[in-house]
Amino acid sequence: MGLVEIFALARVPSILLLGAVYGAYVLTGGVVFWKLEGNLGREDISAILSLYVFIFQVLQDASKAGLSIKGNQTSDGFWKFTSSAVFAATVVTTIGYGNISPKTTVGQIFCVFFALFGIPLNIVVLNRVGKYMLTIERNICDFLQGKTTHPRCSRFLVHLVSYLCGVVLFFVVPMVVFKGHEGWSYSQAIYYCFITLSTIGFGDYVADSNPEQAYPEWYSFIMASWIFFGLAWLALVINHTIDILERLHGFLNGWWRRRSEPADHSLIQNCQLYLFILRITSASSRLSHNISKAFHFKYK
Repeated sequence: MGLVEIFALARVPSILLLGAVYGAYVLTGGVVFWKLEGNLGREDISAILSLYVFIFQVLQDASKAGLSIKGNQTSDGFWKFTSSAVFAATVVTTIGYGNISPKTTVGQIFCVFFALFGIPLNIVVLNRVGKYMLTIERNICDFLQGKTTHPRCSRFLVHLVSYLCGVVLFFVVPMVVFKGHEGWSYSQAIYYCFITLSTIGFGDYVADSNPEQAYPEWYSFIMASWIFFGLAWLALVINHTIDILERLHGFLNGWWRRRSEPADHSLIQNCQLYLFILRITSASSRLSHNISKAFHFKYK
């Protein structure tokens, strides 16, 4: 099997179509959240600056509103288009950091229906992408097994390389990026990567949300792509783990059957022997009883 057949077996057009629908859905949600919540966010910034007096309250509320209060500059808050698109992605992926949320009534109602249809779509897309990646991995294993004399070693190496590539792409590289752009330590960055991709989403560390940082334009797009493909890779790991457990279950069932068959056979033989002994014992007892009766009748 060649490389062309490997990728042809994975049904790429359906995957691309489903991914395009998913991307359009998330971007549409981002636009709607941006339009509904953007103006209110700017009004909140002005209200915070004019109403709060105590320094601690000003710092806390300004940070929640996405306001930079160092110097005289202000920002547009969190509800920019890029951050709104990332927020829409966190809604459908159920990460839910909690650092921002819709404040308008229309935005809250839209968020309910957006999540109602977006969460099942996200599950379908991630499951399909995970199976697609698993199919490619299996086909590569089959391709290498036909070229080598050690099929088990080649399959193990393919799985190992896929896992290591996933760890590098979705944990090591983002850890370095977040350390450079967020000012976090390596431990904080790797902690954030795991909390995000596992959809726990505590919200104690959130990228692209520090009003004191000047983020590049591509930063939010890279974040959204990292979340999506990271979750897809996690779906691959889950599917692969299920495959391993199914294989292990089949192996244990076969091993148990092979072990129990001789025991069952010996048990049947022992039962048959026991019944045969009972029959002999019963027959001998009847014979002895008849002999004793005959002997007693003869010499009576």
